Amino acid sequence: MRILFHGSLALVLAACGTSASNTASIGNSAGAASERQSRGTAETPEGRPFTVAEVMEFTTPWAMDFLPGSGEAVTNMALVTEKEGNLWLVDVASGERRQVGGVPQVKVAGQGGLGDVVAHPDFAANQRVYLSYAEAGPGGTSGAAIGYGRLILGEGQPRLEGFKVIWRQQPKVSGNGHFAHRIAFARDGTMFVSSGDRMKMGPAQDRSSDLGKIIRLSAEGERLGGRFYTMGHRNNLGLAFAPDGRLWATEMGPEGGDEINLIVEGRNYGWPEASYGSHYGGGSIPDEHGSRGFEEPKLWWTPSVSPAGMIVYSGNKFPQWRGDILAGALSGQALIRVDVEGDTARKADQWDMAARIREVAQGPDGDVYLLEDGRSPGQGRLLRLTPAR
Repeated sequence: MRILFHGSLALVLAACGTSASNTASIGNSAGAASERQSRGTAETPEGRPFTVAEVMEFTTPWAMDFLPGSGEAVTNMALVTEKEGNLWLVDVASGERRQVGGVPQVKVAGQGGLGDVVAHPDFAANQRVYLSYAEAGPGGTSGAAIGYGRLILGEGQPRLEGFKVIWRQQPKVSGNGHFAHRIAFARDGTMFVSSGDRMKMGPAQDRSSDLGKIIRLSAEGERLGGRFYTMGHRNNLGLAFAPDGRLWATEMGPEGGDEINLIVEGRNYGWPEASYGSHYGGGSIPDEHGSRGFEEPKLWWTPSVSPAGMIVYSGNKFPQWRGDILAGALSGQALIRVDVEGDTARKADQWDMAARIREVAQGPDGDVYLLEDGRSPGQGRLLRLTPAR
């Protein structure tokens, strides 16, 4: 659950390379990863403060969230999505998993498919789970959608009951890229959604369109504070709150210009009018943001690392990371740490993981979990990071 505080995540189940930046260069990156470990073993390449253990394999994993609840008991249960439309209930301790029924029909094409999964902040009371996904529209179009259902456990196959769509990206357009559709809950229970530009660019500056925006909704899908919260985004694949209430996002640039942004209500982040990258094929984009009324990214990468899922770490297993951003890198095949102090950020570490890292999650005991986008087509893993001894 990507929310302000990750303190008591519990559930009682009833049956069951150096880059340029505006701030600082990458610091002390680990060298190339050694040969990958076999299932159930761990490795500690020199320079890493963690060991890596494989939990289980998937085909095209996309997102992960641990199930929270009431009480002090720690749960090992998490939900994991696969792009092709599968939702899994996973026990990260035993490596067992069960497929969850009741998932909506998903359009699987290009970057589209089943996306984010987030448990409601009051899951212990309502058992509500939110999903984002790509859905088909008229005339071959598609768009992102978000809905929720009640997770039923302990009565046969786990399932989502009464799934209800509460938001649909408008307009639906052609193409199968840049859905973004990340979800993060704020402390007040409101929901933030990243809505990608769908590779259309111009609509990110169109105030009548959802494309290229971050949108604030109630838990029932009512738009809050106008049509959008911020605008001028390309493809935000990571969205997470820090303990101080600040909302941070990763954003994929074009050729270069990948960003870490502090999301502030009403701000315009410039895409496609401003970027520290270039258009594919070499077309230039003005770098200048501030003098033109656009919000500067806190960090950027050129060449690209393709930042994806992220957390702001709050656990005790890695106290040196507390309050920092941990983000996956797809083309960069890395786990990236960004040192955060209030509203400032600087690049810190970039650890080579020898695979595209789609998602980062924090377990209830403070361990860090990664989802590989795939070492080869149709092959990805859930990994657990624990402190090196």
